[in-house]
Order: sequence, then structure tokens, then C-alpha cells
Amino acid sequence: MGILDSVERGLERAVNGAFARTFRSGVQPVEIASAIKRELDIGAVVVDRDRVLAPNRFVVRVSEKDAARLQGLGSTLEQELRGVINKHAKRQNYQLLGEADVEVRADHSLTQGVLAVDATRVEGSVDWIAAIDVDGVRHELKRGTTTVGRGTDCGIQIGDSAASRQHLQLIWDGSAGLARDLGSTNGSKINGERFREAALAPGIVITIGQTALQFQLVPGRASGSTVAPRPAGAAGGQAHAPRPSSSNNTPAPEPRSTRPDSGAAGQAPGIDQDFWSGL
Repeated sequence: MGILDSVERGLERAVNGAFARTFRSGVQPVEIASAIKRELDIGAVVVDRDRVLAPNRFVVRVSEKDAARLQGLGSTLEQELRGVINKHAKRQNYQLLGEADVEVRADHSLTQGVLAVDATRVEGSVDWIAAIDVDGVRHELKRGTTTVGRGTDCGIQIGDSAASRQHLQLIWDGSAGLARDLGSTNGSKINGERFREAALAPGIVITIGQTALQFQLVPGRASGSTVAPRPAGAAGGQAHAPRPSSSNNTPAPEPRSTRPDSGAAGQAPGIDQDFWSGL
């Protein structure tokens, strides 16, 4: 990064910080997408005439209030932002050393409405982890069988009165998964239809009574929701303001790649397509 780039970033941080303190506006997804695309352009390095390497790992730091609101979108936001990275890289003929990855973190040092993006180049693929989201809480699925129900001995305990003590089994072998109803009184549903066994696919929602369980494949990361702010002038950091079938006796799923397909047919996007199509 040149001297002029450092000066420009310093001025931008000062102006945007003052703007955010004045108007108290929260960080919006479109601002994150724009900041990530800018970091892609700034971090792109020409290796030779036909090869330009760009960052593929992005940590988006926002205030604690903004983080709580954005993380309330679940993994949908990060999936959409990974799509923004791949689309922009393809448009600009950038090459990525590994799979695109975006993580939104809370940073107590930032004011509401201000965001900072740390971009790095990381070689290799993302380690995807299977998880179930229930009432805003994410439960990581280990290899083997996880039981869902009202019983205290269940791996995932839910308080829904329509749930049996041992209602449902989630079977995960590291590459494919299966949901199996354990003969519950009120049954388990997908898209309003009761099922006995069904394959697990990213984004699928299983309903038990009034409780929704959403299966996700999320990037495996170290624990911790906060990160210390980068020193002033450090490179890479910039502040900105602003479904499977549900028929009975479904056979066990075939092993497949654990990389989530964010563009699977028949699944509605979590963020309006018209919103992202203009990015």
C-alpha cells in the first residue's frame, strides 16, 4: 500500500466515523458488499500478465449492535457475500488461492454504522461444518447420531409441547446426513408434509410443532466473536460507514461434497435477488 492509499484510508475512516456518530445508522448488507469488492480491488496483486491474485478471506468487523442484527440473518448473509466475492473476482479476472470466505464479527471499539474489513489470501479449501439452527441458537452436529426432543438426554433439547421426549434423529457421517422421525406422536414436517426419513441439504427446514430446525453447512472457524482492532495504517483493514422430498422410507443419502450450494434450484434466496443483482 502506498503513502497516498494510507492517507486516503485515514481520511475516510475519520469522515465515516464522524458520519456514523452523527446519524447513528446501522451497517447495511449493501455497504458490506461494496467494502468487500473494494478490498478485492485494493488487494489484487499482478503475478504475471495472465494472473492476478486477490484476497479470498474477509473478516468484517462491526459494532456489537450491528453484529447482533447482522448475525440474526444466520448464515444467509455470509453465503450471499461469498457469492459477491466470486462474482466480482470472475468479472475482474481475479484468481483466488482458495475458496471465498466471509465472517462477520463484533468489535467493541467500533461505533454503530462503521465497519472495517480485513482481507487476506488463504490457500486451500474451507472446512465446512454441519449445524442445526434452532431459535437463533446454532448446534454443531458431530459425526454420528444426534437426538432432538424434549428429553434432557437429547443432544438438542427443545421445549415445544408438540415434541416427544425423543422426537427426531439427525444422522451425519461427515459428508451426508439424514433426518429420521422416531415415531413421534405429532410427527416431523418438511414444507408442511410429514416424513419418516429425509436427506439433509443446506437450507432445509424441519418443523416440530411450532419449532423450526434449519440445517446449514457453515465454515469451520476458531471460537470467539470479537477481534482486536488493527493498528492505524495496517494493510488490509479499512473502515466504512454508510429441499429434498419428504416421502416415507427415503433411502440414506449418497456421499457428496460438503461445500454448500448457495444457488440450489428451488431454494428462495435469503436476501432479495434484485437487491444483490445490482452489486
